[in-house]
Amino acid sequence: MTISIVPQDPVSRSFFAGEVSGIDLRKPLTAEEVAAVHAGMDRFGVLIFHDQMIDDEQQLVFSRSLGPLEQATGDIAAPQDRRMSMDLNDISNLDKNNKVLARDDRRRLFGLGNQLWHSDSSFKPVPAKYSLLSARHIPPTGGNTEFADMRAAYDALDEKTKREIHDMICQHSQIFSRGILGFDEFTPEERVKWAPVRQRLVRRHPTTGRLSLYLASHAGGIEGWPVPEARAFLRDLTEHATQRQFVYAHVWKPYDLVMWDNRVTMHRARRYDHTEVRDMRRTTLTNEVSSLEQAP
Repeated sequence: MTISIVPQDPVSRSFFAGEVSGIDLRKPLTAEEVAAVHAGMDRFGVLIFHDQMIDDEQQLVFSRSLGPLEQATGDIAAPQDRRMSMDLNDISNLDKNNKVLARDDRRRLFGLGNQLWHSDSSFKPVPAKYSLLSARHIPPTGGNTEFADMRAAYDALDEKTKREIHDMICQHSQIFSRGILGFDEFTPEERVKWAPVRQRLVRRHPTTGRLSLYLASHAGGIEGWPVPEARAFLRDLTEHATQRQFVYAHVWKPYDLVMWDNRVTMHRARRYDHTEVRDMRRTTLTNEVSSLEQAP
């Protein structure tokens, strides 16, 4: 079967989010299939693979065929409390015994930051490239994931704003994003681990050459700007970038795998009943170089 990628919404949003068919992620990909996936990501920013009944090892094999992985160092689970290896991000509401976390569990409260618009690992000096999220068990309602096309959002800015932001450098940290929710229970070690890092506000895609906004709830400052002014401006840009015409909302089905390019998208999880199991596994490809090393 030949791989096919078509727009999820060919009428209203033909440029964003493609549905993939003709591929079985349980099997190693051919060189042609790997090239087709990369080309699909360059075009659509988000790819949807339905009915992929993969396990953790198969997800890792598929992910590694696309590039080097980053380690799952963005959560607050202690090593002895992890359910899986450091190659996998545990995007669930479960503890290591597969029991649902209590409503006031520190790990759950920290994880609520995923409901804010963000780009994965923008708080790391070398941020993420692709993220690949596999749905193993989903709640009966809620828990959708929304994706915003930051290329289209950039294109829609007026020329004056484009000139103003072109060379801006922002500071990103999970301390900022969790602070929005009132979560500030960080250990001294965590505050060092998540000290602010510098990222460009405008990025150029290395393959397509398109410019996009690089925003996230992790962004808490703009170099050379007073903090209140910077945060107000970043909020305005985020409101612009997440207008409905730029957003695709994915309604999860069991064993969907959705992958997205963090360089050209933001995303957020939506609320669901916290007593229901939501078990998802994410692999994440590193960008390999800082955004600062890629000229806009």
